[in-house]
Amino acid sequence: MKPGPRRSVSQVDIVDAAFEILEQKGFAAVSVRGVAAALGLTPTAIYTYFPSKNALLRAMVDELLSSLDLAAASDPAVAWRQRVHALAAALRARLAEHTGAMVLVTSGPLDGPHALSLNEALIAGFMGERMPLDDAARAAHAVLAHVLGVAALDAAERAGDVEASAGRTSSGALWSDAASHPLTEATAHLVAGSAGGAGAVSASDDGRADSAFAWGLDRLLDGVLASVAEPVTAGA
Repeated sequence: MKPGPRRSVSQVDIVDAAFEILEQKGFAAVSVRGVAAALGLTPTAIYTYFPSKNALLRAMVDELLSSLDLAAASDPAVAWRQRVHALAAALRARLAEHTGAMVLVTSGPLDGPHALSLNEALIAGFMGERMPLDDAARAAHAVLAHVLGVAALDAAERAGDVEASAGRTSSGALWSDAASHPLTEATAHLVAGSAGGAGAVSASDDGRADSAFAWGLDRLLDGVLASVAEPVTAGA
């Protein structure tokens, strides 16, 4: 059978198809061949736009970050701490929207246009607080590490919620013995829940998790911004 006429396709079509595969089949199923099959194309047609699987994955990461409001993060009329909280929360929420997003963003360097713009906005914000460039870059990295770390914990908790709802959780796990971990058990309520978790997670759990996320970010900002406190003048 002769193949039909070649359909028109764009980079957006390809990335959208890759996200559909990510949602339905998981990260391991995302491939140039799989996307080509989903679009009714040959792998060669995909390579015209993305020369490798890594290039496709990087485009997907950049698409994840494309909806972040970096203009608001650069608004000098709003206090920097408030801006960085809003940006961090938006990034965390964005990562919670797609199954497998954490595996995706850790599949390669965050060096796409939107990733670089995000980093640029964070560095510029810290420099606006009178922080030297090198320290501002380190502070931006620390903020991203905090968000990605919490997002990874969110994803792990969501996976646990899914297993529990499916009745696959083992009730005999050694780590379920609360008596052996009294400090963890006594403070579990402080970080219970995850953003965008399964239905078993209550609104109050979500609120506690959000509060813990904000608390950690505030402590991080307290530390990095302490270095730009007013210097003590001689003879004071």
